[in-house]
Amino acid sequence: MDVSNYDLGQGTVPLVTVNDLAQFTYGAAYTTTQSFPVRTRERVANGNFEFYAMDSYKPSAKLTMTAGMRVTWNTNVVSNQGLFARSAGSFFDMQHSNAQPLNQAILTGVHTLFPATPLFIYQPRVSAAYQVHTHTAIHAGFGVFSDIIPAQIADLASTNPPYAPSFVGGLGGQVGGVAIFPGVPGSAVDALASANKALQTSFSAGAPACAGIALGDAVCPLAVGLNTFPTGTLKTPLYYQYSAGVEQQVGGQGALRVDFVGTRGLHEPYQVQLNGYQNVCAGCFAPYQYSRPLDQRFGSVNEFRTDANSSYAGLQTSYTQQIGGLTLRGNYTLSHCLDEVSNGGLLSFSSQGILSPLPGELSRSYGNCDYDVRHNISAFGLYQIPFHSNHALLRQVLGGWAFSETAFFHTGLPFTIHSQSYTANGNGVFQSSGPQFARRVPGVPVYKKSTVSGVTVAGTRQWINPEAFVSVVNPSTGACTGGDSADNCQFGNSGRNTVRGPQFTDSDIYITKAFNIHEGVTSASIRKCSMPSITPTLRCPALSKQVCPVP
Repeated sequence: MDVSNYDLGQGTVPLVTVNDLAQFTYGAAYTTTQSFPVRTRERVANGNFEFYAMDSYKPSAKLTMTAGMRVTWNTNVVSNQGLFARSAGSFFDMQHSNAQPLNQAILTGVHTLFPATPLFIYQPRVSAAYQVHTHTAIHAGFGVFSDIIPAQIADLASTNPPYAPSFVGGLGGQVGGVAIFPGVPGSAVDALASANKALQTSFSAGAPACAGIALGDAVCPLAVGLNTFPTGTLKTPLYYQYSAGVEQQVGGQGALRVDFVGTRGLHEPYQVQLNGYQNVCAGCFAPYQYSRPLDQRFGSVNEFRTDANSSYAGLQTSYTQQIGGLTLRGNYTLSHCLDEVSNGGLLSFSSQGILSPLPGELSRSYGNCDYDVRHNISAFGLYQIPFHSNHALLRQVLGGWAFSETAFFHTGLPFTIHSQSYTANGNGVFQSSGPQFARRVPGVPVYKKSTVSGVTVAGTRQWINPEAFVSVVNPSTGACTGGDSADNCQFGNSGRNTVRGPQFTDSDIYITKAFNIHEGVTSASIRKCSMPSITPTLRCPALSKQVCPVP
């Protein structure tokens, strides 16, 4: 597959933000952001070849055994124009020295996205089915399945300096400038262009990356963002899937099926910010360094990794019964899913889904999957109303009617209680997007259905007990609850996806009329839908309580 990537064109027009009315009135930019790609279109190619062989063997009339092997060959993602730039390996394997020029830390003219990829991925599968007697059969199986790395990851290497650096100017930016408009004294837009020119000159000349850094500065004047990849051969995602079940015919028109299914995911992808720092106090907000990042030459450093794991186990049951013109089907699943990053670590399952763990603490994010549903029930019924007549008009009007209903129920989805971010005196945690967990108050119930004064919004139902959590940061001051110290300023222990939202129910009723039109059939339906739901409302209570569970 060879495609043209136009994502590099994003951000080439300066984006200006203002923080208050005064900045807007006087044309002052709080931040101005712009990227400077050498090209706005890049050709990216990758390939995939699959070979599969399978054979079945019947040692007896009742037993069938099947074995198969799938062999996958995935190419590395390739930039035909050599516009990938990246380090030779992981950010942690780089030389974190301000004296090292950027053109020695960053490889340019690179054609391959990853340092190395596996030649082949072997995926064996086996299964067996045995007919115990006429109406009963059992089955079991195991298989290994691989997954490909999404091609969108190519953007990470395409946007690295010097090919597509991005800078932030304005009052809150690193390269300075105030005015929104270009071509005027103190222009923030012109400061961005000057920063890019200085970077390109410094990079090509091999000049020290931190020339002009002032004493006490956290990062270098031209610190740029960087995307990195693991050292060595990329570990591709693998999934071990296994199942066992029984099928039972019930009478002449019924069938029962019960299955245990499980999945173990290995080497799943995620991204983590590795160059974050905090300037609150020494030892605060571990694992972030105090006052400066690990490498002052770079701003935010995002590393794509494949170290995450997951597991799923579920008991699935289904029953089908046919009684004349009535068809009934019911399903029930009891399951549990655990992981460190959900949805491949690339796209958030929900607005509060955590994609980037704390650096070096991936295991701290191990918890319920974003889409973990413990109990799931669904039911379906269809009744075809019988009508028989020799009169053509009566058959057309009164025949072909059917009544059906579907019903669903599942328990609530999990989510995370976050703490307020530290903002006092302009300090905080920088160049990172890791989770900031709240603190759990021992012995206090997590859920509270009664109205809480100052929290529950009129017309809604309370769900989470605000007294069960404490924000690490006092929302009224932006400083740590209890005062700024290494003991108080630490991410909380509430954990990822430890609370659940309300259950969900839905029922749909259909009345359907079928019309014969020559040899074809069309149908019109009338639908009645009922979907009661409960929405949790999580708001800060009185500021004096210093408790703020933020969903």
